[in-house]
Amino acid sequence: MAVAILLVSYPAGDGARFDRSYYVATHLPLVRRVLEPHGLVGAEAYFPDDQVAPMFAVAVLRFADAAARDAVLGHPDAGHAFADIPNFTDVQPAATRMSAA
Repeated sequence: MAVAILLVSYPAGDGARFDRSYYVATHLPLVRRVLEPHGLVGAEAYFPDDQVAPMFAVAVLRFADAAARDAVLGHPDAGHAFADIPNFTDVQPAATRMSAA
């Protein structure tokens, strides 16, 4: 089965805010809850070991296929996850669509 990936990265910057505890305890479970009915099959977050890294975190969202991944981005349920972003950061996340071999 081909898996489609959405990488969501949160760039770090001077004075930028990122609440890692909120992200892990609240935001990531919210993403799973609202996107699983639309083809999300897994979601993990990774944090840099280096405190001076160019990003706060990277989320790897795995979907059953590219069609599910692409469709969910425009679905109203995804809006619940997007609306939660200001609760843990003031940076604009960057999303990159990828496919696994």
